[in-house]
Amino acid sequence: FLMTGPKAYLIYARSVQVGTQSGIEECKQQFAWDKWNCPDSATQLKGLKRATRETSFVHAISAAGVMYTLTRNCSLGDLDNCGCDVSKNGKIGGRGWLWGGCSDNVDFGERISKQYVDKQETGQDSRAAVNLHNNEAGRQAVKATMKRICRCHGMSESCSVQTCWTQLSDFREIGNYLKIKHSQAQKLDIDKKRMRAGNSADNRGAIVDAFGGIAQTELVYLEDSPDYCRKNTSLGLYGTEGRECVQHGEGLTQWERRSCRRLCHECGLRVEERRTEVVSSCNCKFHWCCKVNCDDCSQVIVKHVCARREGGDGHGFRRRYRGPK
Repeated sequence: FLMTGPKAYLIYARSVQVGTQSGIEECKQQFAWDKWNCPDSATQLKGLKRATRETSFVHAISAAGVMYTLTRNCSLGDLDNCGCDVSKNGKIGGRGWLWGGCSDNVDFGERISKQYVDKQETGQDSRAAVNLHNNEAGRQAVKATMKRICRCHGMSESCSVQTCWTQLSDFREIGNYLKIKHSQAQKLDIDKKRMRAGNSADNRGAIVDAFGGIAQTELVYLEDSPDYCRKNTSLGLYGTEGRECVQHGEGLTQWERRSCRRLCHECGLRVEERRTEVVSSCNCKFHWCCKVNCDDCSQVIVKHVCARREGGDGHGFRRRYRGPK
Protein backbone atom coordinates (compact mmCIF):
# COMPACT_ATOMS: atom_id res chain seq x y z
CA PHE A 1 0.00 0.00 0.00
CA LEU A 2 2.88 2.39 0.74
CA MET A 3 4.20 1.97 -2.80
CA THR A 4 0.94 1.74 -4.73
CA GLY A 5 -1.56 3.69 -2.62
CA PRO A 6 -2.96 7.14 -3.40
CA LYS A 7 -0.19 9.52 -4.43
CA ALA A 8 -1.25 12.02 -1.77
CA TYR A 9 -0.33 9.51 0.94
CA LEU A 10 3.13 8.68 -0.41
CA ILE A 11 4.47 11.88 1.16
CA TYR A 12 3.59 10.45 4.58
CA ALA A 13 5.32 7.10 4.02
CA ARG A 14 8.54 8.15 5.75
CA SER A 15 6.68 9.32 8.85
CA VAL A 16 4.76 6.03 8.91
CA GLN A 17 8.01 4.08 8.67
CA VAL A 18 9.65 6.07 11.48
CA GLY A 19 6.52 5.84 13.63
CA THR A 20 6.31 2.08 13.24
CA GLN A 21 9.95 1.71 14.23
CA SER A 22 9.41 3.98 17.24
CA GLY A 23 6.59 1.71 18.34
CA ILE A 24 8.75 -1.41 18.05
CA GLU A 25 11.60 0.21 20.00
CA GLU A 26 9.18 1.25 22.74
CA CYS A 27 7.80 -2.28 22.86
CA LYS A 28 11.31 -3.65 23.45
CA GLN A 29 11.93 -1.03 26.14
CA GLN A 30 8.68 -1.73 27.98
CA PHE A 31 9.22 -5.51 28.05
CA ALA A 32 13.01 -5.58 28.46
CA TRP A 33 12.72 -7.34 31.86
CA ASP A 34 9.70 -9.52 31.08
CA LYS A 35 9.66 -13.17 30.04
CA TRP A 36 8.33 -12.02 26.69
CA ASN A 37 10.68 -9.24 25.65
CA CYS A 38 9.13 -8.18 22.33
CA PRO A 39 11.50 -10.24 20.15
CA ASP A 40 11.86 -9.42 16.46
CA SER A 41 9.70 -12.43 15.61
CA ALA A 42 6.77 -10.79 17.43
CA THR A 43 6.75 -7.83 15.07
CA GLN A 44 6.99 -9.92 11.90
CA LEU A 45 4.09 -11.39 9.94
CA LYS A 46 4.42 -14.88 11.44
CA GLY A 47 4.34 -13.58 14.99
CA LEU A 48 1.46 -11.21 14.30
CA LYS A 49 -0.76 -14.08 13.15
CA ARG A 50 -1.30 -15.05 16.78
CA ALA A 51 -3.90 -12.98 18.61
CA THR A 52 -2.36 -13.12 22.08
CA ARG A 53 -2.23 -10.51 24.82
CA GLU A 54 1.28 -9.58 23.66
CA THR A 55 0.27 -9.22 20.01
CA SER A 56 -2.44 -6.80 21.13
CA PHE A 57 0.30 -4.56 22.58
CA VAL A 58 2.36 -4.75 19.38
CA HIS A 59 -0.61 -3.58 17.30
CA ALA A 60 -1.49 -0.81 19.74
CA ILE A 61 2.00 0.61 20.20
CA SER A 62 2.69 0.46 16.44
CA ALA A 63 -0.50 2.35 15.61
CA ALA A 64 0.29 4.84 18.37
CA GLY A 65 3.81 5.33 17.02
CA VAL A 66 2.52 6.10 13.52
CA MET A 67 -0.10 8.55 14.80
CA TYR A 68 2.40 10.19 17.15
CA THR A 69 5.04 10.74 14.44
CA LEU A 70 2.54 12.05 11.89
CA THR A 71 1.08 14.45 14.47
CA ARG A 72 4.49 15.73 15.56
CA ASN A 73 5.79 16.18 12.01
CA CYS A 74 2.59 17.98 11.07
CA SER A 75 2.91 20.47 13.92
CA LEU A 76 6.58 21.03 13.08
CA GLY A 77 5.60 21.99 9.53
CA ASP A 78 7.49 19.06 8.00
CA LEU A 79 4.46 17.89 6.00
CA ASP A 80 2.76 19.73 3.16
CA ASN A 81 -0.66 21.30 3.77
CA CYS A 82 -0.56 20.53 7.44
CA GLY A 83 0.20 22.51 10.58
CA CYS A 84 -0.95 23.33 14.09
CA ASP A 85 -4.53 22.76 15.14
CA VAL A 86 -5.93 26.28 15.64
CA SER A 87 -9.59 25.32 15.29
CA LYS A 88 -10.38 26.22 18.92
CA ASN A 89 -8.15 29.30 19.23
CA GLY A 90 -9.91 32.26 20.83
CA LYS A 91 -12.62 30.12 22.40
CA ILE A 92 -13.09 29.86 26.16
CA GLY A 93 -11.62 26.59 27.37
CA GLY A 94 -12.45 26.94 31.05
CA ARG A 95 -12.48 29.35 33.93
CA GLY A 96 -9.69 31.89 33.40
CA TRP A 97 -8.22 30.42 30.22
CA LEU A 98 -8.63 30.57 26.47
CA TRP A 99 -7.53 28.28 23.68
CA GLY A 100 -4.56 29.61 21.75
CA GLY A 101 -1.04 28.85 20.63
CA CYS A 102 -0.08 25.83 18.52
CA SER A 103 -1.97 22.68 19.50
CA ASP A 104 -0.63 19.41 18.11
CA ASN A 105 -2.86 18.29 15.25
CA VAL A 106 -3.91 14.85 16.55
CA ASP A 107 -6.95 14.71 14.28
CA PHE A 108 -4.63 14.75 11.27
CA GLY A 109 -2.34 12.13 12.78
CA GLU A 110 -5.29 9.90 13.65
CA ARG A 111 -6.84 10.17 10.20
CA ILE A 112 -3.68 9.37 8.24
CA SER A 113 -2.71 6.62 10.71
CA LYS A 114 -6.00 4.88 10.02
CA GLN A 115 -5.42 5.17 6.28
CA TYR A 116 -2.07 3.40 6.56
CA VAL A 117 -2.27 1.05 9.53
CA ASP A 118 -5.86 -0.17 9.35
CA LYS A 119 -5.52 -0.74 5.60
CA GLN A 120 -3.29 -3.72 6.41
CA GLU A 121 -6.28 -5.63 7.81
CA THR A 122 -8.16 -7.08 4.84
CA GLY A 123 -9.92 -9.98 6.59
CA GLN A 124 -13.44 -10.06 7.95
CA ASP A 125 -12.84 -12.57 10.74
CA SER A 126 -12.47 -12.18 14.50
CA ARG A 127 -8.69 -11.85 14.27
CA ALA A 128 -8.96 -8.84 11.93
CA ALA A 129 -11.60 -7.29 14.21
CA VAL A 130 -9.30 -7.71 17.23
CA ASN A 131 -6.36 -6.17 15.40
CA LEU A 132 -8.42 -3.16 14.29
CA HIS A 133 -9.72 -2.70 17.84
CA ASN A 134 -6.19 -2.74 19.26
CA ASN A 135 -5.00 -0.32 16.56
CA GLU A 136 -7.68 2.10 17.71
CA ALA A 137 -6.78 1.53 21.37
CA GLY A 138 -3.25 2.63 20.51
CA ARG A 139 -4.50 5.82 18.90
CA GLN A 140 -6.76 6.46 21.87
CA ALA A 141 -3.68 6.19 24.10
CA VAL A 142 -2.03 9.06 22.21
CA LYS A 143 -5.04 11.28 22.88
CA ALA A 144 -5.48 10.14 26.49
CA THR A 145 -1.90 11.10 27.40
CA MET A 146 -1.89 14.55 25.78
CA LYS A 147 -1.15 17.43 28.13
CA ARG A 148 -2.36 21.00 28.31
CA ILE A 149 0.31 23.69 28.28
CA CYS A 150 -0.59 27.20 29.43
CA ARG A 151 1.01 30.65 29.39
CA CYS A 152 0.04 33.41 31.80
CA HIS A 153 -1.12 36.89 30.77
CA GLY A 154 -2.10 39.97 32.74
CA MET A 155 -0.47 42.81 34.66
CA SER A 156 3.02 41.77 35.73
CA GLU A 157 2.15 38.27 34.64
CA SER A 158 -0.54 38.06 37.31
CA CYS A 159 -1.98 35.08 35.42
CA SER A 160 -5.47 36.57 35.46
CA VAL A 161 -5.88 35.03 32.02
CA GLN A 162 -4.13 32.02 30.50
CA THR A 163 -3.69 30.91 26.93
CA CYS A 164 -3.53 27.14 26.60
CA TRP A 165 -2.88 24.56 23.93
CA THR A 166 -2.56 20.77 23.81
CA GLN A 167 0.72 18.98 23.25
CA LEU A 168 1.84 15.40 22.75
CA SER A 169 3.36 13.82 25.82
CA ASP A 170 6.67 12.00 25.65
CA PHE A 171 6.24 8.71 23.78
CA ARG A 172 7.47 6.85 26.86
CA GLU A 173 4.31 7.96 28.67
CA ILE A 174 2.22 6.41 25.91
CA GLY A 175 4.25 3.20 26.27
CA ASN A 176 3.69 3.20 30.03
CA TYR A 177 -0.03 3.77 29.51
CA LEU A 178 -0.34 0.87 27.07
CA LYS A 179 1.77 -1.42 29.29
CA ILE A 180 -0.91 -1.02 31.97
CA LYS A 181 -3.59 -1.71 29.36
CA HIS A 182 -1.66 -4.84 28.39
CA SER A 183 -1.84 -6.14 31.96
CA GLN A 184 -5.59 -5.43 31.99
CA ALA A 185 -6.30 -6.85 28.51
CA GLN A 186 -9.54 -8.79 28.13
CA LYS A 187 -9.94 -12.12 26.37
CA LEU A 188 -12.85 -12.16 23.94
CA ASP A 189 -15.44 -14.86 24.42
CA ILE A 190 -16.75 -15.54 20.91
CA ASP A 191 -19.63 -17.94 20.29
CA LYS A 192 -17.79 -20.67 18.37
CA LYS A 193 -20.98 -22.41 17.30
CA ARG A 194 -22.15 -19.30 15.45
CA MET A 195 -18.68 -18.87 13.93
CA ARG A 196 -18.62 -22.48 12.69
CA ALA A 197 -22.04 -22.13 11.07
CA GLY A 198 -20.31 -20.48 8.11
CA ASN A 199 -22.93 -17.79 7.74
CA SER A 200 -21.24 -14.41 7.33
CA ALA A 201 -24.10 -12.63 9.10
CA ASP A 202 -23.79 -15.00 12.06
CA ASN A 203 -20.03 -14.48 12.08
CA ARG A 204 -20.37 -10.71 12.20
CA GLY A 205 -23.07 -10.98 14.85
CA ALA A 206 -20.91 -13.21 17.04
CA ILE A 207 -17.99 -10.77 16.76
CA VAL A 208 -20.16 -7.74 17.55
CA ASP A 209 -21.63 -9.50 20.59
CA ALA A 210 -18.16 -10.45 21.83
CA PHE A 211 -17.06 -6.80 21.79
CA GLY A 212 -20.17 -5.67 23.66
CA GLY A 213 -19.31 -3.60 26.71
CA ILE A 214 -15.57 -3.40 25.96
CA ALA A 215 -14.36 0.19 25.75
CA GLN A 216 -12.36 1.28 22.71
CA THR A 217 -9.46 2.19 25.01
CA GLU A 218 -8.98 -1.40 26.22
CA LEU A 219 -6.79 -4.09 24.65
CA VAL A 220 -8.36 -7.41 23.67
CA TYR A 221 -7.03 -10.80 22.59
CA LEU A 222 -8.27 -14.21 21.45
CA GLU A 223 -5.58 -16.74 22.38
CA ASP A 224 -3.81 -17.55 25.62
CA SER A 225 -0.09 -16.77 25.60
CA PRO A 226 2.38 -19.64 25.19
CA ASP A 227 4.96 -20.46 27.87
CA TYR A 228 7.57 -17.76 27.36
CA CYS A 229 9.97 -19.51 29.73
CA ARG A 230 10.55 -22.25 27.17
CA LYS A 231 12.24 -22.07 23.81
CA ASN A 232 9.87 -22.64 20.89
CA THR A 233 11.54 -22.12 17.52
CA SER A 234 8.32 -22.69 15.59
CA LEU A 235 6.85 -19.64 17.32
CA GLY A 236 10.09 -17.64 17.22
CA LEU A 237 10.45 -17.73 21.01
CA TYR A 238 13.86 -18.14 22.63
CA GLY A 239 12.93 -18.75 26.27
CA THR A 240 14.62 -17.07 29.20
CA GLU A 241 17.73 -19.27 29.47
CA GLY A 242 20.74 -17.03 28.86
CA ARG A 243 18.75 -13.84 29.48
CA GLU A 244 20.44 -11.20 31.60
CA CYS A 245 18.75 -9.94 34.76
CA VAL A 246 19.68 -7.28 37.31
CA GLN A 247 20.02 -7.70 41.06
CA HIS A 248 21.77 -4.55 42.23
CA GLY A 249 22.27 -1.01 41.03
CA GLU A 250 21.21 2.54 41.58
CA GLY A 251 18.00 3.91 40.16
CA LEU A 252 16.45 0.51 39.47
CA THR A 253 12.69 0.20 39.46
CA GLN A 254 10.98 -2.44 41.56
CA TRP A 255 10.16 -4.30 38.33
CA GLU A 256 13.84 -4.35 37.34
CA ARG A 257 15.00 -5.46 40.80
CA ARG A 258 12.69 -8.46 40.58
CA SER A 259 13.85 -9.44 37.10
CA CYS A 260 16.06 -12.32 38.26
CA ARG A 261 13.20 -13.91 40.17
CA ARG A 262 10.83 -13.42 37.24
CA LEU A 263 13.12 -14.53 34.41
CA CYS A 264 15.12 -17.22 36.21
CA HIS A 265 13.46 -18.64 39.32
CA GLU A 266 9.91 -18.59 37.97
CA CYS A 267 11.16 -20.44 34.89
CA GLY A 268 12.97 -23.16 36.85
CA LEU A 269 16.40 -21.67 36.22
CA ARG A 270 19.12 -20.46 38.55
CA VAL A 271 20.93 -17.12 38.55
CA GLU A 272 24.51 -17.44 37.38
CA GLU A 273 27.04 -14.72 38.02
CA ARG A 274 29.42 -14.19 35.14
CA ARG A 275 32.52 -12.07 35.45
CA THR A 276 34.33 -10.71 32.44
CA GLU A 277 37.63 -8.86 32.68
CA VAL A 278 37.85 -6.14 30.06
CA VAL A 279 41.25 -4.64 29.26
CA SER A 280 41.30 -1.23 27.60
CA SER A 281 43.72 1.64 27.10
CA CYS A 282 43.82 4.36 29.73
CA ASN A 283 45.98 7.20 31.09
CA CYS A 284 47.03 8.06 27.56
CA LYS A 285 49.70 10.76 27.15
CA PHE A 286 50.77 12.56 24.01
CA HIS A 287 54.50 12.91 23.44
CA TRP A 288 55.93 15.42 20.96
CA CYS A 289 56.07 14.47 18.18
CA CYS A 290 54.00 12.32 17.41
CA LYS A 291 53.44 9.47 19.78
CA VAL A 292 50.75 8.43 22.27
CA ASN A 293 51.62 6.15 25.18
CA CYS A 294 48.85 4.42 27.12
CA ASP A 295 48.58 2.09 30.08
CA ASP A 296 46.50 -1.08 30.09
CA CYS A 297 43.67 -0.88 32.60
CA SER A 298 41.42 -3.78 33.49
CA GLN A 299 37.87 -3.73 34.77
CA VAL A 300 35.73 -6.65 35.90
CA ILE A 301 32.19 -6.55 34.51
CA VAL A 302 29.68 -8.58 36.53
CA LYS A 303 26.52 -9.84 34.87
CA HIS A 304 23.76 -12.13 36.08
CA VAL A 305 22.12 -14.52 33.64
CA CYS A 306 19.55 -17.30 33.83
CA ALA A 307 21.13 -20.75 33.57
CA ARG A 308 20.04 -24.37 33.91
CA ARG A 309 20.15 -25.77 37.41
CA GLU A 310 22.04 -28.99 36.66
CA GLY A 311 25.82 -28.88 37.16
CA GLY A 312 28.10 -25.96 38.04
CA ASP A 313 28.22 -23.84 41.13
CA GLY A 314 26.39 -20.90 39.67
CA HIS A 315 29.49 -18.81 39.06
CA GLY A 316 31.38 -18.50 35.81
CA PHE A 317 34.56 -16.64 34.99
CA ARG A 318 35.09 -15.94 31.33
CA ARG A 319 38.45 -15.44 29.71
CA ARG A 320 39.66 -11.90 29.48
CA TYR A 321 39.57 -10.07 26.20
CA ARG A 322 40.89 -6.82 24.98
CA GLY A 323 38.42 -3.98 24.75
CA PRO A 324 38.53 -1.07 22.32
CA LYS A 325 41.32 1.47 22.63
